[in-house]
Amino acid sequence: MEKDNIKIFGLSASKELTDKICKVLGVEPAKLNTKRFMDGETLVELVDSVRGQEVYVIQATNTPVNDNYMELLIAVDAFKRASAGKINVVIPYYGYARQDRKAKGRQPITARLMANLLETAGVDRIITVDIHSAQAMGFFNIPMDNFSTAQTVASEIIDTIIEEQYLPSECILVSPDHGGLNRVHGVAEYTRATISGIAVIAKRRPEPNKSEVEFVLGDIENKICFIVDDMIDTGGTIINGARALKKAGAKEIYIIACHGLFNGDAKAKMCQAIEEKIVKRVIVTDTVEIPEERRFKELKIITVSNLIANMILSSYEKESLTNVYNDFKNSIIKRVEKHLKGCK
Repeated sequence: MEKDNIKIFGLSASKELTDKICKVLGVEPAKLNTKRFMDGETLVELVDSVRGQEVYVIQATNTPVNDNYMELLIAVDAFKRASAGKINVVIPYYGYARQDRKAKGRQPITARLMANLLETAGVDRIITVDIHSAQAMGFFNIPMDNFSTAQTVASEIIDTIIEEQYLPSECILVSPDHGGLNRVHGVAEYTRATISGIAVIAKRRPEPNKSEVEFVLGDIENKICFIVDDMIDTGGTIINGARALKKAGAKEIYIIACHGLFNGDAKAKMCQAIEEKIVKRVIVTDTVEIPEERRFKELKIITVSNLIANMILSSYEKESLTNVYNDFKNSIIKRVEKHLKGCK
């Protein structure tokens, strides 16, 4: 990498993740200043020159969603007016992604609106991590990549199985709903024979952030269940699913999600479920920076910095991003084969 020709900026919501990514790449984070005025306005001022250079700006759009989006849009405008050669926006968590359709009459499709705003601001390319629904990629008229954390999640599951000395025959992946099956199948491609199958929790949503479990499809009695989801928001939905699994005879339950938002009383729900031995551990990635007041015992945070860093490097060097997935997949397969030989 020609370090003088690339600049990686971290905005307010993703400073820690940006530092980790830059450490992997061996570059220093580029400098900018963000100021917030008393009336709520935001000013983003670049310290480093970006003239003719390829820029990567990293900003998750979690709480406060609107403030983080505005900071990102203002930063993009600053890059454009400073004559940046190419503006790549990395959004580890894409806010408003759940509003990707009209669930009722007279509702907006806000995921599309955010895409329009980013394009209008002057973004050349968008990168997200495990966006809520893959069809939202069609909202963009500019190049858009959605990085999957399937291999990161699978690696953590395999580590857990090895550390806890679980037998493959007693481990199972669980989708929290039928819509998440593709995500679980993606993880299963990596976990392979360390997992004995897949189960699904059937549920209905009477309203946002609320769910009712109807039944569990699959044999989960006396099984170690790994629930794989894209996000934990208020935590009610996934905890209800975990309780249903426990009621159906699950031995141990791990909750794994890419985005740990933990809004509202999510922390209290998680702590209660752990105290009642419904859930053994909650695992999320660092796409969203989780403040100390939202953390709890048995919460484990794993990093996606290697994934994003390697993708940025491959993109910058104009190499296939698929090769990054394949290299990681091959390394996981070797670990799995080694573990399975030891189990015999």
